[in-house]
Amino acid sequence: MKDLLFLCHRIPFPPQKGDKIRAYHLLRFLSRHYRVHLGTFIDSPEDWHHVDQVQQMVGGESHFVGLNPTLAKVRSLRGFLTGEALTFPYYRDKKMALWVKGILRKNTIDQIVVYSAALAPYVDGPLTNAPRRVLDFVDMDSDKWLQYAQEKGGINRWIFGREGRKLQKQERKLAEIFHASLFVSHTEAELFKLAAPESSAKIDYWENGVDSDYFSPNHPYACPYPPDQIPLVFTGAMDYRPNVDAVVWFAQEILPLVRRTVPHCQFIIVGGGAGREVLALSALPGVTVTGRVEDVRPYIAHGAVSVAPLRLARGIQNKVLEAMAMGRPVVATSQAMEGIRLCLGLTQWVSDDAEGLAYLIVTLLGENRQPGQPDSAAAAQAGEVGRRCVVERYNWEENLQRVLQRLEG
Repeated sequence: MKDLLFLCHRIPFPPQKGDKIRAYHLLRFLSRHYRVHLGTFIDSPEDWHHVDQVQQMVGGESHFVGLNPTLAKVRSLRGFLTGEALTFPYYRDKKMALWVKGILRKNTIDQIVVYSAALAPYVDGPLTNAPRRVLDFVDMDSDKWLQYAQEKGGINRWIFGREGRKLQKQERKLAEIFHASLFVSHTEAELFKLAAPESSAKIDYWENGVDSDYFSPNHPYACPYPPDQIPLVFTGAMDYRPNVDAVVWFAQEILPLVRRTVPHCQFIIVGGGAGREVLALSALPGVTVTGRVEDVRPYIAHGAVSVAPLRLARGIQNKVLEAMAMGRPVVATSQAMEGIRLCLGLTQWVSDDAEGLAYLIVTLLGENRQPGQPDSAAAAQAGEVGRRCVVERYNWEENLQRVLQRLEG
């Protein structure tokens, strides 16, 4: 079995949030085809409990480095002195660098996979034995920072804009060095090709999947909602800026429009990591912030509509795919649906303004909808189409074959 080095910016377990879900399935897939040596960071004390489970997934050595986010932010400020994007010194660590050098020296590494451009500097120089290097950018992070800059003012606008420009310059260099650069969707790959046309032939994508047996409408779930509510559900990590922006916008501008026609609607924000800005939303009429839950499926299953009003999103949204897999109707912005393959019958439930999103939600619910009533015909049809789309197109094993093709050249 060939030896492969896998570097990941965050321990890929438990698979409960976007970047970890993709990284977990990638690692599990690679471990079936290679003897994997894993180097990764741990930025949450709770994640140290999962080290043994991750070690059991790989056949080679593993190395875990603790990362204190506060200290890492301070360390990242060195980028202002060196002229580089702040992303790279954030993850710069001597112990990790020494371990990577040791692995490359002790083993005949045939392939290298780096998950997230932030860790690419550990292997972007000349390497012995000429291993094939593949970089999973996932998203075009530089464009995300440029989006952030547009919504900010003052010094933050300058910092985020600088990060976007500096990062894009480095992304182009990395794409030239690595044998393949992968993204989460065709749309994201095409966007990067425009920024790095010199590497166009080496740019590809592999789409996320969904465990459609786990996220299935066929399991019995106890309802987590009071009987007098019509739940509109948003799921996601609430320490992620695009999610924060989405729920604040929905709670303040979209929900009041919906409740004019369907007053029993309750906006349910499901996910851990909520800060003051999100927690404060619970003071608004019709808003509930649950915090982290052990299992999001009951919340999705018993939601009347899953909403994804993202304005700063990149790539494929797992929250959308999971809701589709569970047969629930989804109302979303075009940003949230950007990376998802066209499914006829779902595009009609997409809008980018508050009035349009509110209208679509009311249309799915039906005017004067009362708690406890079954789905409308439109909602049931949207759920069936979404479920079918996921089952047919978003299978992890099938989609990961593109990674194997790129690794084997």
